[in-house]
Amino acid sequence: MEPIEIGLWVSGFMLLMVVLGMRVAFAAGIAGMVGLIWIFWAKKGYDPEDFGWALTVAVKTAGQVPHSKVSSQALSLIPTFILIGYLAYYAGLTKALFEAAKRWVGWLPGGLAVSTVFATAGFAAVSGASVATSAVFARIAIPEMLKVGYDKRFAAGVVAAGGTLASLIPPSAILVIYAIIVEQDVGKLLLAGFIPGAFSALIYGGLIVTLALVLPKFGPPVRGYTWKQRFAAIPPAFPIFFVVFIIIFFIYNPFGGDAWGTPTEGGALGAFVVFVMAVLRGMGWAQLKDALLETAKLSAMIFTIIWGVLIYVRFLGFADLPGAFSDWITGLEQSPMLTLILILLAYAVLGMFMDAIGMLLLTLPVVYPAVMALNGGEFVSAADSAFGMSGPMCAIWFGILVVKMAEFCLITPPIGLNCFVVAGVRDDISVQDVFKGVTPFFIADALTIALLVAFPAIVLWLPSLA
Repeated sequence: MEPIEIGLWVSGFMLLMVVLGMRVAFAAGIAGMVGLIWIFWAKKGYDPEDFGWALTVAVKTAGQVPHSKVSSQALSLIPTFILIGYLAYYAGLTKALFEAAKRWVGWLPGGLAVSTVFATAGFAAVSGASVATSAVFARIAIPEMLKVGYDKRFAAGVVAAGGTLASLIPPSAILVIYAIIVEQDVGKLLLAGFIPGAFSALIYGGLIVTLALVLPKFGPPVRGYTWKQRFAAIPPAFPIFFVVFIIIFFIYNPFGGDAWGTPTEGGALGAFVVFVMAVLRGMGWAQLKDALLETAKLSAMIFTIIWGVLIYVRFLGFADLPGAFSDWITGLEQSPMLTLILILLAYAVLGMFMDAIGMLLLTLPVVYPAVMALNGGEFVSAADSAFGMSGPMCAIWFGILVVKMAEFCLITPPIGLNCFVVAGVRDDISVQDVFKGVTPFFIADALTIALLVAFPAIVLWLPSLA
């Protein structure tokens, strides 16, 4: 059996394990080990005496993956970004941010839900994890919305959908993972997420206002705040913007010249600044312990997925499946844009059965080379490309598109992780209620993705300045 055929059989075996409920990390690790043993043993003609040799070589090959890849300096961004979010929560910055948003935009139709979306977007700018964002605002925003008469399903849906903004708005753990997989500049990818993230928040807000105008008693506005009260709400929320300012200055020096530091240094400094703010606001040892434990748990989960999937990726390299898939994609007799749209639709379907990080880690080693080949290659110029952009810009554009699809998958049944998190925090709201509540946001996400595909400048303008 040829390596390509082995690759297809093993990939099918892995997907079957995932569909049956096995965790992506373990399914990918097992499939990768089975595939490596199979390929090495096939080279020896399936001689029973050489099975031990094939097993030894496969174990050595797989054993090199965890340290060689996870020791990458760029991956240290993940725990620091997650820590920033949890420290900001325990420092009370999230409540201050929500209160400021409520006072400034609560007067709109559906104003409290719009405030929740904008507050989650602001918190996303200091939190690298969608799960953490959803968990925090399930505690803060849902009680406020229920108090003024919102339907509990929609209130939960707003929080679950708003939490997905942390996937795009830097600091974003999933953007860091994408950058490492495809070997692109982390700083430019993080910059590229700002405008699409804010754009997504505005579309969410527009959807809520439209629903409130069309449906009576859908989302009562919150009025009665004076201008003095509105301006008084800004200083308590200002530390959020200060941390964002620090991170941006380290990733991209707006005054020109070299950056002031690496993204890793910016993340570490941001975490330190939030820690100092949390201590000044009265955070005790118990709260610090909780923040560190939650950061460790979420980081360990992400790194475990990375370890397992990278073993599978190593096997894909031996099977040459990425190259074969790339050749097949570029050989299709249809427009490259149509092929790209079909790939994005495939992500939407795949996201129904897999978590966002696992999905990207499993698919990008195969899909990314194909998309780059569709555009004309890694080093193609904008003039000679299929999508009207150079190779490096195409890598950034596709990264934002695929991460936006990952956002979509965070609220897609039956695996939508954010929906399970919100239901877990709120005992009075079932996960089925949350899935019903996020339904309108599918339309908003589809519109956002369509606009990002049609107008790449939304994504590429900011990183083009770096």
